[in-house]
Amino acid sequence: MFRSSHCNRAWFGVLLGLIVSALLHASPYQAGDMVYQLDMQSAVVQSRPLIDGAQWVKDGPDGQVCYQITVGKALGPNMNASAFPIDLAPYRGLYMQLSCKVKAQDVTQPRQSWNGIKCMLNYKTPTTGEHWHNQGNVFGSFDWKTINTNFMVPNDAAAGQLMLGLQDCTGTAWIKDVKLTVLQAPPTRPKLPDSLGPAYKGHNLPRLRGVMSPQQFRTQDFVDLEKWNVNVVRWQMTRHWGKANTDLDIAEYDTWIDAELTDLHKAADAAYKHGIKLVIDLHSPPGGRLHDSTVRMFVEKKYQDHFIKVWQKIATQFKDHPAIWCYDLINEPVQNQQPPAGVENWLGAQILAAKAIRKIDPKTAICIEVDGWTAPQQFKWLSPIDIPNLIYQVHMYWPGQFTHQGVHNMWGVEGGDPRIEYPGTYRGMKLDKAALRRELQPVRDFQLQCNVHIFVGEFSAIRWAPGAAQYLADCIDIFEEYGWDWTYHAFREWDGWSVEHNNLPADRKHHVKAAQETDRAKVLKKWFEKNERAPK
Repeated sequence: MFRSSHCNRAWFGVLLGLIVSALLHASPYQAGDMVYQLDMQSAVVQSRPLIDGAQWVKDGPDGQVCYQITVGKALGPNMNASAFPIDLAPYRGLYMQLSCKVKAQDVTQPRQSWNGIKCMLNYKTPTTGEHWHNQGNVFGSFDWKTINTNFMVPNDAAAGQLMLGLQDCTGTAWIKDVKLTVLQAPPTRPKLPDSLGPAYKGHNLPRLRGVMSPQQFRTQDFVDLEKWNVNVVRWQMTRHWGKANTDLDIAEYDTWIDAELTDLHKAADAAYKHGIKLVIDLHSPPGGRLHDSTVRMFVEKKYQDHFIKVWQKIATQFKDHPAIWCYDLINEPVQNQQPPAGVENWLGAQILAAKAIRKIDPKTAICIEVDGWTAPQQFKWLSPIDIPNLIYQVHMYWPGQFTHQGVHNMWGVEGGDPRIEYPGTYRGMKLDKAALRRELQPVRDFQLQCNVHIFVGEFSAIRWAPGAAQYLADCIDIFEEYGWDWTYHAFREWDGWSVEHNNLPADRKHHVKAAQETDRAKVLKKWFEKNERAPK
């Protein structure tokens, strides 16, 4: 049997005491510290060589010096940027934000989303290869505004360079106030004593192995999933893209969520009938996302308040349903903007929702996701939360250039870059099972140091990625070794992720059902065969 709420709180108290005793060894930096600024007023900075078309001008909104870059057709749509050295060694292990203010006139749209006006940090490390961090899709004509990008500084980072300019576009841009700010420092997490016992996981089966759901209920899907011996489905409630700004209309949002809950009741009943546990995944929260992918409710209170109400409604309707394994509060939170006073951030919003649920349903597991698209590296900044019966979720799409090549017209195939194979190379380093294990290590550390249960809510590789089956197999081997539950993305949702469709060719529009079982399907079904069924 799984552990009680009382035990969950007991281990939290032990952990808190250990952390307090270790505070003397904490990072010297705290969230909010501005640790670097490119001083454009200094003679040292102004003496650096500039790219053709760049100059220092007193055109800032306050009359101070700023960097100006003009690229005409004669220079071509290449990388036109000036470089400024920066030592990253003092910031190793920190989660940081690179930001600047920028103004533009007639900057053309680049062909690839990561290009445009560049305020970019570039560096290379022995263990992680080369890195480029910048906000993409910055182009057009506009007055001064702030752009930023968030990133983790690897533990072996040293010399880097800030690149200011334009790439794959023409026009004129002005840049000022380039700075680095600490978002998170790694918490101190002493290892807990073994006497605390196994972590709470919310079910009494040896392992949950399954799939992400389609975006609609179909009876036959559950019949087939029982044949596959799946024992968990992460049921996603997702808005249909293309309805502009409908997430901003709370009344319209409620009409949508009520229809989704009607489908969810059918799915929950079918899951129970077929011996399958269900994760309730609120994939689309009230308010949607901003242009930089920030979840709007992290910066606007009315949507955050409504988020709490939605979860109160869900918990009230499903608190006693025997098929429900856990409440998955928000899919892939992203926060690139700091919340104003009175609004909780990505974690605080989930804590509010969890506390509201606990007043209605004290038993059902609640799943917490991390900032930055629920990526493994974000677990470096997470500390356990003192709410009963929590589990923690990670998504594994690393590296995205492999898993998503050709999906968003970004990487490989349609993006024009060489296709990445698995096993192979990435950023000049080996891309293999050992690399996957290193990427997942922050999650493993959190699991062991905090005695918590991990659920891999999403992982996948697009069907035409060379070596996709081996990638899935290696990921699952690691999940299984660590005792993590998992759901593959996705079952009968979009055919690009389907294991029932042919691996090749790389075609986003034309998908062909496989005449024989694909190698990717065989990888999943090998593990599904080991499942024990949820009681009917």
